[in-house]
Amino acid sequence: MNEKVKSTVEQILTSYLETNGLRKTPERFAILDAVYSQSGQFTIEQVDKLLLKRNFRVSRATLYNSMRLFLALRLVVRHRLAGGTFYEACYASNSHCYQICTLCGKTTIVRSGEINEAVEQTRLRRFHKDYYTMYIYGVCSTCLAKQTRMRRKNQKKE
Repeated sequence: MNEKVKSTVEQILTSYLETNGLRKTPERFAILDAVYSQSGQFTIEQVDKLLLKRNFRVSRATLYNSMRLFLALRLVVRHRLAGGTFYEACYASNSHCYQICTLCGKTTIVRSGEINEAVEQTRLRRFHKDYYTMYIYGVCSTCLAKQTRMRRKNQKKE
């Protein structure tokens, strides 16, 4: 993530903390920096490992409380997928569409101008959309190939 985005999200956090009379702790800012240093989806454990790598220790409670705050500020989006709960930095990023294999859980981003255009052109009544996340469930080519091989193997046995 570029430094301009990191600077902007730090300003958003600072403004919120000051407005609400909350402490501007180094832990919150270190976690925010770690979150915006990730590319794509990540887990809380990955953020914790990155902070440890940077010799910055925070408690699990601080990590979870900070992520809840970032979710409320719409700086992070949470994905609850078959493989667990994942987060993603979302400030100044485009909406996403994911394809998820229902067999192995593999998740990949789908880049489709047609999907983006369809969602952007959809008028929602009495609702302002900021971004969207779409999940398309199915079977990936690797799992499909495995199923085909198994089916052929079983047919030969018969």
